[in-house]
Amino acid sequence: MKFQFATAFAAASALAFAAAGPAAAQAPFADVGKHPEISILINSSPWFSGFEKAVDLYEKQTGNKVKLDVTPYGGMLEKARNAVRAANSPYDILNLDALWTIEFYEGSFLKPFAEIDQGFALPAGVLTFEDSNYWNAQRRWRTRDGGQLMGYSPNGNIHVLYYRDDLLKQAGLQPPKTWDDVSAICQKLKNPPGMYGFVTRGEKGNPIRYDWTPFLQGAGGSIVKAPQDGDYTVTINSPQAKQALDKYIELQKNCAPPNVGVIGQGDVIQLLATGRAAQGLAVIAAWSTFDDRQKSAVVGKINTAVVPAFAGRNPGVAIGNWVFAVPKNVSAERQRGALAFSRWFLTAGAQRAYAEAGGIPVRSDTFASDLAAKPEFRWMKAYLDSQQFARQELGYAEGAQVEAVLGLRLNQALIGEMSSARALNTAAREIEEIFQRGGRRTGKLDALPE
Repeated sequence: MKFQFATAFAAASALAFAAAGPAAAQAPFADVGKHPEISILINSSPWFSGFEKAVDLYEKQTGNKVKLDVTPYGGMLEKARNAVRAANSPYDILNLDALWTIEFYEGSFLKPFAEIDQGFALPAGVLTFEDSNYWNAQRRWRTRDGGQLMGYSPNGNIHVLYYRDDLLKQAGLQPPKTWDDVSAICQKLKNPPGMYGFVTRGEKGNPIRYDWTPFLQGAGGSIVKAPQDGDYTVTINSPQAKQALDKYIELQKNCAPPNVGVIGQGDVIQLLATGRAAQGLAVIAAWSTFDDRQKSAVVGKINTAVVPAFAGRNPGVAIGNWVFAVPKNVSAERQRGALAFSRWFLTAGAQRAYAEAGGIPVRSDTFASDLAAKPEFRWMKAYLDSQQFARQELGYAEGAQVEAVLGLRLNQALIGEMSSARALNTAAREIEEIFQRGGRRTGKLDALPE
């Protein structure tokens, strides 16, 4: 591996494995065997440091080597596309945003795990995030029902609501359960520019589309009527979607910094970590920053809650997971090495160590273990409670094109270039055209009044 080994982590992890109980003790660390070095394309993200330390531990436990190509999010897709189209992929494991997986599944660029090792199976309790790691080619849908196992998630990002527990307690306020609660807390605690009441991303493209999706889902809206059944009627310009966009804009305008249209993930994390935001919507992978004394001014002061709901509705929780997959164009020996690492990484012991290193584990039993009772893992309850509401979006081949449309039109509504109704009507027309070009059975709702 190209990074320095974290000896302190290794020592701590040895104790963690001993404490993890029979499941961890039976984890097949020694049984993965010896394999040639493998290479993983991995994104530089808030959860990377935890993964890096888990890889360090794998190398120490097995003697097998792993090379990590750490790449910014914006360069990941291009590298993955180039890799699978080369004569030989330079990577044995690709980390794919779940949104991108359909392109790779439909292009037959990946090796189904059963074709590498028929005996490979995901351990019980591994979260599949609405089966985004399975592919049914006949239905053109990600489902284990008649589908093949194509990979697994190294990280299952979802949003949670981050809030300043200390400030709420001082003001006699309860953690927010609805968006109206978020607004009320904002009005009580905001004091810009030193303190903003609520922050989330508004940057054009994936950031605004993904961070608005919990509002859309929570209002009972959707982008498409029933794509899993082949019905691609566009529903993005529904009254529910307008309610979601209006509430999102209201909170951004009243509670966030003035440059809402360019706020990205780093900005949201920084505002929370420096104590300049009382509440924020961000992915769970951001958690490790807030209790890191080298990066945070609010250590021990931030807590998490399930994403707030609209009154009378369930919360909307948008899944933003990644998928580890194996390219077809690598040797059988390297494919087996990729599965050896995967088998190790998904054991109870490895997942526990991954969590202790600041990663987001993908086994439900890790979240239900004794770790969840420790103050430093106080985020685990909100994460596990959120899973019952978590949903995928854009699970079709046209997903990237649809996101590009929404990422532009939502941003235009946020910064005032379009009304919310016009932005959604425009997006609906453009998305319908995308599906028409793809030969889908489609249509759209009547336009919202503008």
